[in-house]
Amino acid sequence: MTRQNDNPAGAPPELRVNDAVRTRDFKYYIFDWDDNILHMPTRIRMERRGEDGVWREVLLSTSTFALVRADSENYRPPRIGGWDAAFHDFQDVPERDTFLEDTIAALERIAHGEVPGPSYAAMKRTLREGRLFAIVTARGHAPETIERAVRVFIRYALTEAEREEMMANLRGYRRWLDKAETFGTDAQELDYYLSMCRYSAVTNPSFKARMAADPVYKEKLAGAPSSVRPELAKEFAIRDFVEHVFHLVQRTHGFDRSVSIGFSDDDAGNVKTVSSYIRRELARRFEGIRFVVYDTSDPTLSKGRKVCVAGQLNLPGF
Repeated sequence: MTRQNDNPAGAPPELRVNDAVRTRDFKYYIFDWDDNILHMPTRIRMERRGEDGVWREVLLSTSTFALVRADSENYRPPRIGGWDAAFHDFQDVPERDTFLEDTIAALERIAHGEVPGPSYAAMKRTLREGRLFAIVTARGHAPETIERAVRVFIRYALTEAEREEMMANLRGYRRWLDKAETFGTDAQELDYYLSMCRYSAVTNPSFKARMAADPVYKEKLAGAPSSVRPELAKEFAIRDFVEHVFHLVQRTHGFDRSVSIGFSDDDAGNVKTVSSYIRRELARRFEGIRFVVYDTSDPTLSKGRKVCVAGQLNLPGF
């Protein structure tokens, strides 16, 4: 097997294996999607009251909706269809694959000079380095839909050299952690990697059913007003990924080096809730993990603002 450091000129890139990954610490990432990784063109259908008192349909971006959603005096969901109609394009529908189409459109705009979301570069780095990640979004798509969008991101956002780097790193992790000495094709290794990541759209029916069946969150939901349920859903999705990472590290290697999990979101309310949840529950339960939260709601800060660090505070920076 050819190693990355002695790969002869002209050798097929699928044979590259970066054995240097075994010296790395463990870093994992949780990303919100809209306005955090990509500025998606998907629009929310609302009604706005004009100066004449007449309600008319308007199409709002997710960033605009975040600013006006509490303004019930001037904005409301469609009279016919309610919130289901408002977020029609944020669900999987038979007639078109809106999420993939809008992901491609957002990536093409970046290729033509538009500024990407504040966590766009972090998502690229995560993929390039072969780190595990989770997508946690308020959308309602099925996990496989979000995974397909990640594949589109890989194809559009990563250069050929960056994709080769990603594959070399993925094979390095497989050799180190799975003790593999033979590898599949690029497509097979990518399938394996992406299957180890998590994709949670918290308004998806299957996600909501799984959350409602969980003993802890069943109790939390029972006494929660509808306004806080989306935040509880993000908590549940984050806990799911943290448990996944914890058991994976424990099973394959043990906690003999730094383990970090970063979370980024452009919604300041979500950031506040998640930060509190990490301090209150996750940091106490998973003492071997360092948690970092980034608030990417301020468009003047290109990479967001670090707002919460918990656990392993003596270790090097995230």
